Amino acid sequence: MTGAAEPAVISVRGLTKRFGGHTVVDRLDLDVARGQIMGFLGPNGSGKTTVIRMLCGLLVPDGGEGRCLGRDIRTGSWEIKQRVGYMTQRFSLYEDLTIRENLDFVARLHGLPERREKVAASLRRLGLSGRQGQLAGTLSGGWKQRLALAACILHEPELLLLDEPTAGVDPKARREFWDEIHRLAAGGMTVLVSTHYMDEAERCHRIAYLAYGKLLAVGTVEEVIAGSGLSTWDVRGPERRITRLAEELASRPGIAMVAPFGAALHVGGPDAAALDAAVAPFRAEDGLAWSRGTPTLEDAFIHLMTGAEDGRRGTGA
Repeated sequence: MTGAAEPAVISVRGLTKRFGGHTVVDRLDLDVARGQIMGFLGPNGSGKTTVIRMLCGLLVPDGGEGRCLGRDIRTGSWEIKQRVGYMTQRFSLYEDLTIRENLDFVARLHGLPERREKVAASLRRLGLSGRQGQLAGTLSGGWKQRLALAACILHEPELLLLDEPTAGVDPKARREFWDEIHRLAAGGMTVLVSTHYMDEAERCHRIAYLAYGKLLAVGTVEEVIAGSGLSTWDVRGPERRITRLAEELASRPGIAMVAPFGAALHVGGPDAAALDAAVAPFRAEDGLAWSRGTPTLEDAFIHLMTGAEDGRRGTGA
């Protein structure tokens, strides 16, 4: 990570995008520093992909202003595209070409000098050398992911945009993918990644949560959790009693969420005093073991999403 005095790689203010009469991104402000991994989270349709496409010049904003890699996102889209790697949700390489042939084709598109050497280096970096003659269409999801990432970084971009890159990939492949992302960031590459996975969000340096096109929270994981203001309790007991208890607690004032985990419940709410009052009648019950809980990132996001839904209904949107 570089010093705070260095200009942000991404800096946008009031970024807005509409499709017809629907506002998909609503006055978004965001700064991303060099070498930072910024996680974009939010439900489907929250505007994550639209923001990414505006940042790399694939979509023109309807409002707001911003700079990406020192270029204006409206007038400098061509220059931005040359310095960005963009990995989409769907595998977009040629399935009837081998791994090496795909990478060689991408290298030709970029007009890379010393093309063969750079393809070979990319194969080694992503552990693809032993499979370089395999057709891309025969690869598993994890190996396709590696190939797609190799293609994205072949031209050594300064900014890497990843749109839900690990959807449908097994946990081991996801972990290996994220290890490589952190190595790239440590080398100075900036990464903006959209994801639905909480464990992936926790591996980002900072996270931004969007819902209905609005930025609801931004900061480190710890800052977002603290900013939610949530308090929680955990309770364990016999399975049948825990099942009934979940139903009893869910309807009590002061309790915003009840999440079962086997023979335990995770109970939370935004008002610590109201939450304590709600669980007080049950804490003396034999067979139940209560303890103060720790709010999780998932708790914070559910709370943010619920608030966004309530606000949307309140405005009639």
